[in-house]
Amino acid sequence: MLAHNLLYTYIAPYLQQMHIDLRPDIALVVFGIAAIGGIWITGMLVDRMLRRLTLASVGLFIVAGAILIATQGVTPLAILAIILWGLAFGGSATQLQTATGHVAGENADAAISLVTTSFNLAIFAGGAIGAFLVEGTGAWTLPLAMIILAFITLITVGFGRRAAFRSDR
Repeated sequence: MLAHNLLYTYIAPYLQQMHIDLRPDIALVVFGIAAIGGIWITGMLVDRMLRRLTLASVGLFIVAGAILIATQGVTPLAILAIILWGLAFGGSATQLQTATGHVAGENADAAISLVTTSFNLAIFAGGAIGAFLVEGTGAWTLPLAMIILAFITLITVGFGRRAAFRSDR
């Protein structure tokens, strides 16, 4: 959530500093359309393969971040990365809520409400940390931060196979 909000909040300075010939509103529309695809894919697979789906989504998110690092002035590459980012992140709320519900059992309603709170905190933190990165080192560091945070997520999901991401679900 935080990794997403870092770039989502500061997409305009990222595009400008990376010399990408793409307006922020168009970039966000492309992201949104791709995110709908991610939601659709998640809807089809979340009940049958939650852990693999989540690992694939986070892995794709990392690939999108890597492409974003390499997009200096290459608009088609940036568009590809934005599409992959949308596909990867689109179903994340459903994936996280499903995993949280599995772990919480009879307390699922309360636990899932914390996922929403976490999203709100990530929006705040993405704005604050993103501002620090954009002003301090430049917007090119946003995808790098995305990759680092997503890698931590990949490890967490990988080790979560005994609780939220069990293979027998």
